[in-house]
Amino acid sequence: MSLADLRTHYASEIKPEELGDEKVSVAGWVHEVRDLGGICFVVIRDRTGRSQVTLVKKKTDPELLDRARKLVRESVVSVTGSVKPEGKAPNGYEVIPDEITLLNEAESPLPMDTTGKVEAELDTRLDSRFIDLRREKTTAIFRIRHEVLRAVRDFLTDKGFIETSSPKVVATATEGGTSLFPITYFDREAFLNQSPQLFKQILMSGGMDRVFEIGPIFRAEEHDTRRHLNEATSIDIEASFCDHFDVMEVLENMVAYIYEQVIENASDSLEVLGVELKVPKVPFKRVTYDEAIEIVNANTDEMLNWGDDLGTSSEHAIGEYVFKETGESHYFIIDWPTEIKPFYAMPYEDNPVLSKGFDMMHRTMELSSGAQRIHIPELLIERIESQGLDPEGFEFYLKAFRYGMPPHAGWGIGCERLVMTMLGTENIRDVVLFPRDRRRLSP
Repeated sequence: MSLADLRTHYASEIKPEELGDEKVSVAGWVHEVRDLGGICFVVIRDRTGRSQVTLVKKKTDPELLDRARKLVRESVVSVTGSVKPEGKAPNGYEVIPDEITLLNEAESPLPMDTTGKVEAELDTRLDSRFIDLRREKTTAIFRIRHEVLRAVRDFLTDKGFIETSSPKVVATATEGGTSLFPITYFDREAFLNQSPQLFKQILMSGGMDRVFEIGPIFRAEEHDTRRHLNEATSIDIEASFCDHFDVMEVLENMVAYIYEQVIENASDSLEVLGVELKVPKVPFKRVTYDEAIEIVNANTDEMLNWGDDLGTSSEHAIGEYVFKETGESHYFIIDWPTEIKPFYAMPYEDNPVLSKGFDMMHRTMELSSGAQRIHIPELLIERIESQGLDPEGFEFYLKAFRYGMPPHAGWGIGCERLVMTMLGTENIRDVVLFPRDRRRLSP
């Protein structure tokens, strides 16, 4: 028997009414064995669901029955047999086996329970992620994450964006921050990139006009919270001949489209998680920075001054205020003070203390940040210097602005936070296969 013969169907593909006397082979993991004396049930699990294998003592070869009874949970097997309708079984059928082939026996006890009957701590699950992924709820999260990223690519491609990739090893900070991971790059120091920002802008000078990237970013920040990671997946766009309002419209419509696609194509996974999604209403509410300060000061014990950044408690207060007013969880904060936005954010021409920067928020946290960018080299150098940075360190970047850089705008949104807020998970590590934070570097 070739390996290809070990499985003719996934669990969800088997339709008894269509098979007749045709034999099938299912392959996967032994989810459970229930030996009731006169009858034995073996439940086989694959990535699409479960198949029930039924062995009746009076009708089954004793050696085959003995083999089935001795199967260890989470061992890998292939079962070949005929199919019968059975309303009480998973997927509405049972397999009457002719052969059970043990392909790899699992050790016992298992690092954690896979049936969902015994909950495990998050650290236990992450330490044994290979086992955790066999849990139905965990698999459902990553099916939805896949659907999110597929929807992003479909939406942006349909809008004329070209997918690109930027380097993750760089010679200098891309945004002037200090939260960088240094690495040894042959005989010199380099860093893991914290953002594709500067490279996206260089592409605008190259005439690529509309680009997007889905890729890892690295932040050497010593956070230890439920919503921070040191390696994350960022979804970024940049678009020429656009201002901040243009790309905000792209962002809100993309988020709405993602929700639509997850509802349409991942309903089974949502059901497993007990999540009911509502497509966000477009356009999202716009809250100015000034209004945000007023909301926080009027509804909390905090007293923020103009120019202060917004912390977690402030974000929650604004999110709750917007939700009560609109019934929606997504909104924008716009017109931020120029001095607390990155150097590349364009100031308003008639009021340069304000920038054309924005954050897209969820009721519970920030999801995205963006702006119209400065495209005039002299102003860009001035802003770099105003933040205490040396323009010489950005020469590779500034060069692109001296030979015809168009007006442009863009944003970045964290994939993990988007999925986290969509599903209402408590910890961002739940939506990452192998999270990296200040304490976790393995597996």
